[in-house]
Amino acid sequence: MAEVVQPESEQQDTESKTEETRQRFRTEYLQESSDRYDSRDVYRLMKDDDLVEGYLTWRLHVVEDALKMIDDSFLWRKEYCVNDLTESCIPKWMFETGAVYLHGYDKEGNKLFWFKVKLHIKDAKTILDKKKYVAFWLERYSKQEPGKPLTVVFDMSESGLSNIDMDFVKYIINCFKVYYPKFLSKMIMYEMPWIMNAAWKIVKTWLGPEAISKLKFVSKSDVQTYISPEHLPPHMGGTDPFKYSYPPLPDDDFQSPISDNGPVVSEEENESKDTEPECKESLDSSFSSDLVIRPKKVNFSEDLDRGDSISRTKWVRKPQTTFKGTLINISPAEELSFGSKDTERKCLIILNNVTKNQVAFKVRTTAPEKYRVKPSNTSCEAGASVDIVVSLHGGFQASPQDRFLIMAAEMEQSAGAGSPELAQFWKEVPKTKIMEHRLRCHVLESMKPMLSPSPDSPLNSLTSSINGHSDLHTTLMQVMASNCRLEKKLDMCLWVQKVLLVLVSFIVAFSFSALYLMWTS
Repeated sequence: MAEVVQPESEQQDTESKTEETRQRFRTEYLQESSDRYDSRDVYRLMKDDDLVEGYLTWRLHVVEDALKMIDDSFLWRKEYCVNDLTESCIPKWMFETGAVYLHGYDKEGNKLFWFKVKLHIKDAKTILDKKKYVAFWLERYSKQEPGKPLTVVFDMSESGLSNIDMDFVKYIINCFKVYYPKFLSKMIMYEMPWIMNAAWKIVKTWLGPEAISKLKFVSKSDVQTYISPEHLPPHMGGTDPFKYSYPPLPDDDFQSPISDNGPVVSEEENESKDTEPECKESLDSSFSSDLVIRPKKVNFSEDLDRGDSISRTKWVRKPQTTFKGTLINISPAEELSFGSKDTERKCLIILNNVTKNQVAFKVRTTAPEKYRVKPSNTSCEAGASVDIVVSLHGGFQASPQDRFLIMAAEMEQSAGAGSPELAQFWKEVPKTKIMEHRLRCHVLESMKPMLSPSPDSPLNSLTSSINGHSDLHTTLMQVMASNCRLEKKLDMCLWVQKVLLVLVSFIVAFSFSALYLMWTS
């Protein structure tokens, strides 16, 4: 009996401290000034128990410390206008450099937040924009994946003292220590140069004991302890072919309209098969947009013949990576790759049910007019797997802006698996019970020459001009960054040279003095 009472008492204690925190925040902080904070942050604090509990947990349930943390966090959010940060608020060149981005997962399933240290150059003129840039990514992720921690990866390959900005590092640490409590899963420091040891001794004093325990210093030989090869770039010994590019943002599945996309019926099939009525299911609020794509007519297959399934997947490339989810494992983990060859116009998605119950799933895409998905909406028995073939329809070509969303939810044993039952199920299932995973589209090199009809066409010239301008700008930024690093190294060498000259002069003077004394004596 005592084992049952203890959790209840802990829950009651948490609830009482949550309410105490809110009450003291009203009386001790809000009454000082009504415009001290963003009203949206205050509203969330009063309504969201998880938010308050996050601050309390991070401050070991000491209400006084939690209140101070909330105050610091809310002041920062208002100063940086975090609730209103969008891409347009950040200079475009910051996105183009690829110094900060979200991509991939660690072995615990936490999203990876990459910092390419060699691309950061200390500059007082841009430090404010850089801080907003980090805030933009963190706020974006907190809205997309609320409550899910991040693993920060500081990739220090090819970096040196010129890339270390202690003020910026302290700001990043404060983001996880104060502004986004309980966000940090671990902080991986990859290939930290020995010359930075002194700097990181200073950094450790800012972290605190709990955060220090999350620091992991790794090299190429042991980084796979925390991150699997499929989520590591080649220079870290991994196999991830991902290359940062902008636009779009990596994993940017949230600003594009998504439509249900069942198998698109071709003209030949339309003559022999009757199609179902057009799907009119409204999109989830997280994918709302002013632009609505009208979905194609779909035809759901309830009982797939095994022979037909084998014939559909016979010439489709098998995925090499796997995302391990709570309900289903999804292969591939990150992206579908399409090319111009016949063997590159189809991709295979494999779903494995890892639960003990039946799981319903559906596949959505941002470009339903391009892709044909079979099956797009069905269910999978416990322990079974389903092969989904995604193919380019007609003369369409894939685009890096295209996205796919896989939704899955557990069904009761008595639930039917037909189209009417599934349609009703998706209307009634709570959003909190739906697992979602997103796949982006990768365009293979073989397809790129097909994007323009002829080298001399006006469209090709315009595209080349735009791409050339973008490439030139990116190259220019890289050259400027490299030049800045060289200048700082040169300054360091000159300083060392001056110090050595002073020391040599001192030694020579001392030697002459000693000789003079010996001669006179």
